[in-house]
Amino acid sequence: MGNQQFKLSILDQTPILPEQAPTEAFAHTIELAQLAERLGYNRFWVSEHHDSAKVAGSSPEVLIAHLLAKTEHIRIGSGGVMLQHYSPYKVAENFNVLASLAPGRVDLGVGRAPGGLPRSTRALQQGVTEPATLSEKLKELQAYVANQVPDEHPLAGIVAGPLVDQPADIYVLGTSAASAETAAESGLPYVFALFINSDEQAAAEAFKVYAERFQSKDGLSPHPILALSVIVADSEEEAQELAGEYKLFKIKLASGKTLTVGTIEQAEEYGRQSSEAYTIDTQQAQIVKGTKASVRSRLLELQRRYGVKEFIVVSSSLKSFEQRKRSYTLLHEAFATEEVQAWEQKAAGLS
Repeated sequence: MGNQQFKLSILDQTPILPEQAPTEAFAHTIELAQLAERLGYNRFWVSEHHDSAKVAGSSPEVLIAHLLAKTEHIRIGSGGVMLQHYSPYKVAENFNVLASLAPGRVDLGVGRAPGGLPRSTRALQQGVTEPATLSEKLKELQAYVANQVPDEHPLAGIVAGPLVDQPADIYVLGTSAASAETAAESGLPYVFALFINSDEQAAAEAFKVYAERFQSKDGLSPHPILALSVIVADSEEEAQELAGEYKLFKIKLASGKTLTVGTIEQAEEYGRQSSEAYTIDTQQAQIVKGTKASVRSRLLELQRRYGVKEFIVVSSSLKSFEQRKRSYTLLHEAFATEEVQAWEQKAAGLS
């Protein structure tokens, strides 16, 4: 779906709404994936969060398998797998199984965020004795997924079975120029998460670095993607009301690490578990909000500014599942051919 300039996709975080069980949250994610497919969205991704009572998606690989079985043709993937916690070999095996079950439909988005609190990171990395950077793990992952482990590799000859004709497409997720550089050097598509880091200048710098340092592999060209929060409603007033005063909280640890979360309670708990001195900065979350016409105009503006080929839309700030469905439906309508033509004719004084 989308116009000739870019495609539209969805990232769902499987939020557990008040007085709701995880089973219902997952049922909503399934329904959203099916809605996205009917409306013609390009892909549907699910996230990875740990040790949280507010989001249910702790295992994107398992959820992806279920969503593939509940849909027919839309691409399904991770937004993303937090690769710092895992063996690239095991991640490759998981996604090779998925790609075997649904050839040509599987995306493997990876990031280096912890996806949880310090104690969940310790639990996930318990027993790990060989720390590696995201770039190092990404290189390993690419080799395993493509079954191209070099002869000089310590594990030369190893195969991350099953072998597949159409392995998962790998994407790098991030919020800084550093992650953009990793994606560029790896020759992979890059997703900047503006819904996490709302600094538009940081996004501009990241996309600039990505374009300038991209090293083409297998004939691939740069594929910049912007992930952002979007709320579409029937009026500007309703959209503003739905967006509310949604804020983000950035924790800065004395060691230099930073993390952005959605509530002050999460921020304080993260700082407490880190056993470090920390500060918390509060910022208004950036949400593209409005009617079909104004949201369409804003997305076209962002596309021109950053040169992105795709938007991945998040609506987790909405407090109602019906509101989330309505927002995605209106966004689809905003780029439906007939309506776009009508708006353009009206703007040109032809209608």
